[in-house]
This record gives sequence, C-alpha cells and structure tokens, in this order.
Amino acid sequence: MTVIAEGYNTFNTNKKPSGTVKYLASPQDVIKLIQGGKLKEHILLVRGGTTTFLAPALSMGAIGVITMSGAPESHLGILTREFQIPCVMTVNLNDSKSKYVPGETPDSHFQEIIQTLEGKKVTLDCSDHDKGRISA
Repeated sequence: MTVIAEGYNTFNTNKKPSGTVKYLASPQDVIKLIQGGKLKEHILLVRGGTTTFLAPALSMGAIGVITMSGAPESHLGILTREFQIPCVMTVNLNDSKSKYVPGETPDSHFQEIIQTLEGKKVTLDCSDHDKGRISA
C-alpha cells in the first residue's frame, strides 16, 4: 500500500481501520448511511472539523474519519477521541500541490480531495503522535 494523503492525527492508536471512503456532505447523508446498514464498511470523509452532524455515525460504530480541514482540538477531533475512532484531519493529498490554508483555500482543493478519495479502499494509520496517514 502507498501513502496517498496525510494530515493531523487526533490521538495515537494502533487500530488501522480499512474501508471504502464515503463523502458525507449533510446530515441527510449521515442518516441515509446509518439506515443503509453499511456504516462499518466505510471511512467517513467530511469537509470540516466542526462537522458535528457526524456524531450519530460515531455513536453507531463508525470505523474511521477523514476531514479536509480542522484541527485535533476542534469539535470533531474531540468527539473522535472520545469514541476512540481513528481520525486524520486537514488531510492533504501527497501528489497534489494544493494545500489547505485557513481562510485562503479555494473550493477546488476540497473537490480534488473528494474526487481522489471517494470510493477508494483505504487504510488509516494513526500510530504517529502528530501525523495521520491514509494508504491505498
């Protein structure tokens, strides 16, 4: 497997969840995924660290989370630590020059991440204190 993206790690864990990346843009997407009964097959991709609408998925057994912005101190970072769900935040693609910069990042950055990761089978590695890695 090759590391295709990296970001902030929310907590150290030896869990290395694998699943297909599923982008969730709204609370309705979260409800639909939970009701579909396939929550544990997916690594959940959301836009920001304040995406608290993901909370029902965390309490229902989500296996991993990726965010495109936010910090481990943000709401979602705190929630993933509380639920002990590996999470990589403010992910940047290793083969892209586009990087997240607060207040300056164009929407094309987020769209590139969604297009690259959604539907891809990945594994999260959150064993490093600072850096989380996404391999495919």
